[in-house]
Amino acid sequence: MPTARSDELRALAQRVADALPPEVVEVVLTGSVSRGVADDVSDIEMLVVTEEPLSLEDTFELARLVGLEELESWGDPATPTRRVFGYLDDEPVETIWWSRELAEELFASGGSAEALANGVALRTSGLLAGWQERLADYPDALAAERIEKAAEPWGGFTPAGLLTLVRDDVALARMEWLVDAAQRVLAIVFALNRLPLPTAKRLAARVAPLAVKPDRLAERIEEALAEPDPRTGLRLMTELQLETVNVAPDGPNVVRSRRWLAEGLEVLR
Repeated sequence: MPTARSDELRALAQRVADALPPEVVEVVLTGSVSRGVADDVSDIEMLVVTEEPLSLEDTFELARLVGLEELESWGDPATPTRRVFGYLDDEPVETIWWSRELAEELFASGGSAEALANGVALRTSGLLAGWQERLADYPDALAAERIEKAAEPWGGFTPAGLLTLVRDDVALARMEWLVDAAQRVLAIVFALNRLPLPTAKRLAARVAPLAVKPDRLAERIEEALAEPDPRTGLRLMTELQLETVNVAPDGPNVVRSRRWLAEGLEVLR
């Protein structure tokens, strides 16, 4: 059941989609609103696909046409992706603009896969349905490739090297390792479940329906990151990493990481 806030923001997003001219061939609602979990701090996120590429000035003009105010842009203006932010009835609206050709290129390279998988068409020429159908095809070979890539760094140095991250003067390096480890754990888990990797927002809700995952996955990531004792935090994350690769299929990186993480865990105990 979508939240009341989701319904409210979706209605505003539909107003934007309905006001856009015919050269806009696809409007996809993404983010928390598309998943029905928006709350008081959520904004509207939309992908807008046009038949031909538009300049940033063109996208600003179309944004004004649909009623967006206080317009700004972000990101590299040299890229073909256009980003326009504004307000509609005092609600924040983020829009990303792609041409049809760019949309196909970015989809083929994996760009915005999770957003598209959960997207809702507010105007469509069939692009979103086609993308979602292709995303649903997640072969074993692709899962194995992503799992092996995620496990690759776990074993590139002696397990005792984890102790260098316990020192008092390496807080940033330690946090970088913990965050990277958590993201790689999630990459493996979502590949095991044949799903595109999502953002880390609302992680507990995203991992709750997964069939294959370590127990208390989201909670344990939070505990490791929030743990004030460096050694304990590293141990908690290493335990989670090891449990994750233990449920993954064999591959050179996975097999090596199982051994390395087990040895690292002994070092940290």
